[in-house]
Amino acid sequence: MALEITDANFDELVLKSDKPVLVDFWAAWCGPCRMVGPIVDEIHAEYDGKAIVGKVDVDANQEFAAKYGVRNIPTVLIFKNGEVVDKQVGVAPKNVYTGKIDAAL
Repeated sequence: MALEITDANFDELVLKSDKPVLVDFWAAWCGPCRMVGPIVDEIHAEYDGKAIVGKVDVDANQEFAAKYGVRNIPTVLIFKNGEVVDKQVGVAPKNVYTGKIDAAL
């Protein structure tokens, strides 16, 4: 399972990370999010030690979703050195997400 990222730990896990970070902004009621979730979990396992992979439940954690202008979910943001370097809105195949992480490595 991907890391659970919250408003409380976002700064530590994402913004201060020395590795690239994939953050999936999702919600339990969102059908397309349920399609992306298992892909994100697979990527978490495959990139263990190389990148941080986590999920933010936007219903419970709205601060950073608002800060980064997440209006549609699922939205996946790729961070490097605390900055957003790439973005994917909506469902995409796994290779789209892994390609974005690879570009940030």
